[in-house]
Amino acid sequence: MAQQQSAGRPSDAGRTILAGARIARPSGVTDHGRITIEGTRITAVHSRDKDRGRSPDATEPQDLHDDTATVLDLTGHLIVPGFVDLHVHGGGGGSFSSADPEECLTVVDTHRRHGTTSMVASTVTGDLDDLARQAAVLAELVQQGDLAGIHFEGPFISPHRCGAHQPELLRDPDPADVRRLVEAARGTAAMMTVAPELPGGLDSVRLLADAGVIAAIGHTDSDYDATRRAIDAGATVATHLFNAMPALGHRAPGPVAALLEDERITVELINDGTHLHPAILQMAFRSAGAERVAFITDAMGAAGMSDGMYPLGPMRVEVKDGVARISEGPTAGSIAGSTLTLDRAFKRAVTLDGLTVEQAVQALSANPARLLGIADRTGSLEAGKDADLVVLDAAHDVVGVLRQGSWLRRPPGV
Repeated sequence: MAQQQSAGRPSDAGRTILAGARIARPSGVTDHGRITIEGTRITAVHSRDKDRGRSPDATEPQDLHDDTATVLDLTGHLIVPGFVDLHVHGGGGGSFSSADPEECLTVVDTHRRHGTTSMVASTVTGDLDDLARQAAVLAELVQQGDLAGIHFEGPFISPHRCGAHQPELLRDPDPADVRRLVEAARGTAAMMTVAPELPGGLDSVRLLADAGVIAAIGHTDSDYDATRRAIDAGATVATHLFNAMPALGHRAPGPVAALLEDERITVELINDGTHLHPAILQMAFRSAGAERVAFITDAMGAAGMSDGMYPLGPMRVEVKDGVARISEGPTAGSIAGSTLTLDRAFKRAVTLDGLTVEQAVQALSANPARLLGIADRTGSLEAGKDADLVVLDAAHDVVGVLRQGSWLRRPPGV
């Protein structure tokens, strides 16, 4: 068994108070706040704005003068919940498809330093035996608390919309094969992407829904009606909406219209400035509503690294100017995931895309946590939840990351 890797050290012993910052709470962003942390948990969140109204989770002002507490002054900063990534393949030069526990932990630590305190490991299309071996390794990391689950992206996807997946390894979603991968994950399978128009697609969606695994529609050549049938069968997520699926048309609305209009669907969006034009991202927010959008990275091994050549499953990818593309074979030139980290997605959202901090927090933390069933522990800054949070400076750059009460990046000067 791989040993759990720790990139930080525990927050100061006893009670720690993060004071003076703006705080992104479920009720909105408030000024001059403070968060009280004991051990791995948030025990109280308070804002001076609400002193007179006596917010129900408010700490008493005298807590700041408690000699047993360590007070860290974060005036001028913004504190948001730790980011939750539903869809990430790699980072730091490593890949979750490697079946190497230490390499997988490199990926985890890379994204944690950029504020992602919870993440789902995504695989890439491969032989079923290889995917089962990868699932066994990843399941161990889920059980250790390093990952929030496993996402199988392929091989049950359309050869017409395969993107960076190897066409010769794709297969129809036979429910027996789907069940085999779910069982290989030993209760840690969080999501599987399926093209529902393929033979066995609807039965596989039903199987996944019955097993408590998120059935995601993606890498699909489905039309509007077939997508509606898949949603009725139990699909609840759109894998990187707009990408690897037919475009929205005025006579052939395709899967995009069906996925945007249905309140049962959470839509993944890759907000890196390459996969989606800002106008399309804003259209998705207006159509679906902020409560149904989840920003993802879809990151491969080059996330957090420089340009160069990197593996993506069995393929080779060239990264140039931060954009990853397949370097050879029948899919050469296809965009191959991203080099995105969620801190960059947050900064783009609030500085370039016109989103509010509250909307960005929903898309990066609250919505994916809810979808994964971990909103009782993380995804928002509330008393009783894990001390998972990100400290941002005035330029919305990450300067501090706290995960379960341990600093992975400690803000300078505190």
